[in-house]
Amino acid sequence: MSRSTIADIARLAMVSTATVDRVLNRRAGVSPANRQRVFQAAKELGYLPSEGAVSMPSRPAHLEFLIPFVRNGFMHELVDCIMATAGSLPLVASCKVTPLDGIGPDSLLPALEKISLSTSGVGIVTIDHPKTRHAIRELSEAGVRVVTIASDVPSTPRAAYVGVDNLVAGRTAALLMGRLSCTAGGTIGLFLGSRAFHGHREREFGFRALIEEQFPQLSILPAVETGEDADLSRQGMLKLMRTAPDLVGVYCVGAGRAGIADALRTRTDGKRPFVIMHDLTESARLWLVEDLIDVVIDQNARLVGEQAVIQLLGSIAVNSPLLAPRYIEPRIILRENIPHL
Repeated sequence: MSRSTIADIARLAMVSTATVDRVLNRRAGVSPANRQRVFQAAKELGYLPSEGAVSMPSRPAHLEFLIPFVRNGFMHELVDCIMATAGSLPLVASCKVTPLDGIGPDSLLPALEKISLSTSGVGIVTIDHPKTRHAIRELSEAGVRVVTIASDVPSTPRAAYVGVDNLVAGRTAALLMGRLSCTAGGTIGLFLGSRAFHGHREREFGFRALIEEQFPQLSILPAVETGEDADLSRQGMLKLMRTAPDLVGVYCVGAGRAGIADALRTRTDGKRPFVIMHDLTESARLWLVEDLIDVVIDQNARLVGEQAVIQLLGSIAVNSPLLAPRYIEPRIILRENIPHL
């Protein structure tokens, strides 16, 4: 069967092709009823497989998202995408984003206590900690569906994890580092946001494992844990540049990346290590263009935001809160293939 077209959706939904275009591209000027018709038609025709593969609830649902460090580039884009997706779906009655000032239970738990009684689904970015695991279990037992975003909290009854397979992402970074650092040997600097993030631990483990397996000529220096702080990242990078003359590569697992870029700008010898980071933010685009870094492994904030909303709606619709895992496929971004916004 050939792929359905916008004209096919318009005929089935009994609206104009212009209306279908506005709905699918999330533009204003369409009534909620027509938005619903278009999405239903698109789902029936298989035009939206990411949404069509998930059952939708029978009535509009109230959603909340608890996101730390919303000024962080990736988190800021994630929030924008969550709100845009929620605003485009008639089955979202309301969507609230609560910014958190930290990644741990001290920030998360007070926010969870304030969620509305009408909320059916909660999306969270948090660390893997006994208190956060307990909170997710309590929410699930109370009938509230939970989706973890960007970093998983395993061994909990969360409905789904939305993000990349972080173990694979770390191994991918190691393969790129080993093959493209263009050296017979040397040391690699490793920057972590926090090992409290399950995703950061998985990336580090995958990176170390593959380097040891396939590139024994490279040695990884003790990790610099920055707590997502750019100043600490800058200090750590400046120290590496002073004390590691054989530094051939740098892998930044999480945030705090601006400090590394700032430190690299201070080099006057025209040389720098091969640098890999995560998440294509506006800052990362600039660093690629300026040739301060080499590779960005991107988990695509737009897709993560869309899937966080869709997976929450899907988990509300089904009897079992657990959905089949569906990882976001990471993108390898280089200076020459930076995608348009």
